[in-house]
Order: sequence, then structure tokens, then C-alpha cells
Amino acid sequence: MKIIAYGIRDDEKPYLDEWVKDNSVEVKAVAELLTEDNIDLAKGYDGVVAYQQKPYTDGIFKKMDEFGIHAFSLRNVGVDNVPVESVKKYNIKVSNVPAYSPSAIAELSVTALMALLRRLPRFENKMAKGDFRWAPDIAQELNELTVGVVGTGRIGRAAMDIFKGFGAKVIGYDVFRNPELEKEGIYVDSLDDIYKQADVITLHVPALKDNYHMLNDDAFGKMKDGVYILNYARGTLIDTDALIRALDNGKVAGAGLDTYENEVGIFDVDHKGEKINDDAFNNLYARDNVLITPHAAFYTTKAVKNMVQISLNNNKSFIENGKADNEVSFD
Repeated sequence: MKIIAYGIRDDEKPYLDEWVKDNSVEVKAVAELLTEDNIDLAKGYDGVVAYQQKPYTDGIFKKMDEFGIHAFSLRNVGVDNVPVESVKKYNIKVSNVPAYSPSAIAELSVTALMALLRRLPRFENKMAKGDFRWAPDIAQELNELTVGVVGTGRIGRAAMDIFKGFGAKVIGYDVFRNPELEKEGIYVDSLDDIYKQADVITLHVPALKDNYHMLNDDAFGKMKDGVYILNYARGTLIDTDALIRALDNGKVAGAGLDTYENEVGIFDVDHKGEKINDDAFNNLYARDNVLITPHAAFYTTKAVKNMVQISLNNNKSFIENGKADNEVSFD
């Protein structure tokens, strides 16, 4: 059995080597992301493992089919960059890692909110200039706020537990309700209820056609004045221009963002000494009430290990048995 893994970073290599030792399977690690230009490296292998934000193209899966490779395992959760028609056409089985560390994402989202509530970016900016005065940057306390969690899967529930620990009132919305949360009376009936009641709105849902730009001008207009927005899910959930308008008019008091709808080419790239040619991103990044991290919420030792080793387990299972615990259904 031979597996080829694309986009392998230095921090992933030890966990890949550990898995190879434990499983006695040959794995070729390729540093470059998977493209039509380097898919030929997979010839002679039995499975492909990958992780990237940029789209996977039809030509990749066409070549995999030609090479007799039908096992494709992602090291992440999201499949929105996988062309559904292509994997169906070429009979490619796809797996993901649905829960590498829900706490990792949830913890960073809460960290960003606390920094915004306590005005940490503003204090840092003031103090760097020698201004150590308190006013006018008085803070808010999380225990007095209502947090609306949109999406109550693993990550959403992990975030709920942390918010509850701070004493916040927590409400939730999800098309698919969790029975335990239902018993607790957590759920509201609609997104509009979240918008009307929440002082903080945090998104933990996948990117789908139905929720593209779910936070748009109309949605922001229904929210409380001074609401805080957290997006540690997918960039396309927020209409960036609408968010900028809501920040400008004070409807949104602050935002914590680990995703951005045009993040490919910006995040996980060294831009030292060069300008980022994205006016909307630069607008957000310049604000001291917006905290941006480069899609790094997952980036903990526990999560990286799980992403590497669970994806390899999935790929090995596909090759051996034609199925995997985390196979993605596109039906």
C-alpha cells in the first residue's frame, strides 16, 4: 500500500512519520498543494491525502481515475472546495476529519470576543503611543450578555460550554437540533430570533449555497445596536461589504474573524514588504475593533495530529475496505 499526501507542512511531518511507523504503510509527503500540475506524482499510489483552501479541480480527479486511485482523504472538515460532480463522475470516495479538535476553534473564538469586550487592541494601540489613560475605553462583561450560537454541532457546543462558564446567557439556532440542548431550552425558533436577542452572534456552520452571505445588510439591520460578530467557520457566511457598513454605522461594535470570503492568497502567506491588494480586507484589518486571524483557529498540536492521522486512517480504510468511518456523502 502506498499513499501520497499533499501540502504537508513541517509541523505535520512528525505526526505523519509516527503514523507510518505504527502502520507500516509507505507515505510520500509532498510540500506543495495539490494541483493539476503535480497530480502526476500520484501515479503508482493507492490513495491521496490533501488539505488546502484553494479549490480542487476536475482535472485532478480525472487524473486520479486514470491512475486507478479512488481514495481521496481530506485533513480538514470542509468540503466546499471539492467539486461534487467531479468526484461522482470519476467514482472518487472522499473522507474528511469532522472533529479534529472542536475546542481549538471554540477557544479562539471566545478569546477574540474577550479581547474585543475588554478593548485590548485599543489599549495596546494607546499604550504604544504612551497614552495609559482608561477613558474612553470602558469595557463590557460577558456575564451580562446574551450569546447567540448559530450551528450547534461539535464546535458550536464546545463554544456554548465556554460561554456558559463565563456566566453568559446562551441561545442557539440550528436546522438540526441536538436533543440534549433541546431539553435545556437553548434553541430559538429562527435566525431572526437570534438577531433580535443576541449581544454576540457566533457562527459555527458549514458553507452551503443556502447560507451564502447569511449575514448581509438585511440580517445586520435586524440585530441589536452594538452587536459583536464572530466568524470562525467559513468566510462566505458574511457579506464583507455589509459588515463594513455595519461597523461604520455602529450596528456592529466589533468582529472576530478567522475566515474571510476572499482569503485564498492572503492567509498562510508571508506578505512582509508587500501590499495586500484587497481593499475590503485592508479596511477590516486596519480597525482596532476587528480582530483577524489567518484561518488558524484549528492550529494546535492536538488538532494537527488528529488531522494528519485520522485522514491517513481514512485513506488506508478506503484502500483496504472500500469504505471509511468519515466518508463524505454527496447525495
